[in-house]
Amino acid sequence: MFYVTIFFQYVAQYMKTRLEYRADLLVEIFSDLLFQVVNLIFILVVFGHTEFLNGWSREEIIFIYGFFLVPYALFSSFFNIWDFNERYIVKGELDRILTRPIHSLFQIILERMELESLFGVVTGIAIMFYAGGELGLGIRWFDPFLFIVLVLGGVFVYAGIFIMIACISFWADARTSIMPMMYNIGNYGRYPVDIYNQAIRFVLTWILPFAFVGVYPAAYFLGREEWFGYSFLTPVIGAVFFGLSVFLWNEGVKRYRGAGN
Repeated sequence: MFYVTIFFQYVAQYMKTRLEYRADLLVEIFSDLLFQVVNLIFILVVFGHTEFLNGWSREEIIFIYGFFLVPYALFSSFFNIWDFNERYIVKGELDRILTRPIHSLFQIILERMELESLFGVVTGIAIMFYAGGELGLGIRWFDPFLFIVLVLGGVFVYAGIFIMIACISFWADARTSIMPMMYNIGNYGRYPVDIYNQAIRFVLTWILPFAFVGVYPAAYFLGREEWFGYSFLTPVIGAVFFGLSVFLWNEGVKRYRGAGN
């Protein structure tokens, strides 16, 4: 309950801060929506030249993209640690974090919140409903609950990967450009993995499992039975990668000796 209370206190302060500059907030929301629209247009352009992409129809690809937006939006709202190396290690702000009686990773997550990114959840669900309507997909009573479980699994996959990348800074505190590259690789998860070669497919499934953020869980709702095994693995992969990332974080914090050393 202590952590829950702290979380809502941070959210309240964040909202007060953001609402002080409403125009800036609206511009950021509009920019996020524009970025999502551009990606959707790219999909439409691709299917302007072909009816199917390795057996996947345009509406199925759009549905996968819509699903991908939901866990990605949640991740973007609460796990903005892309500048962890420069801000907290190189500039020494982690020293301030470690003086407080609360887990350091939890503090950084709260400090780096960007709740305006949650609008991506609305966009993603809207895209899914549109594509699902075109495909004639139905909604069973348990689908919303399964949807939440699979989305959270995707969030933890994303969070686990990027937290582990941030942990590199505990052992190599020089500035690094791995984060931007990984964000670009993560975008591959919003397309069916079987359009890639075997090597990339293996990486996106077991090494950097971004496929569990988009195509694998979405395949369940699309009725792609050949992918159901991967779909139900999503929360397991998410728990494994997030648990491993927290373990590495704790070990890294033990190794950390301060900005002055």
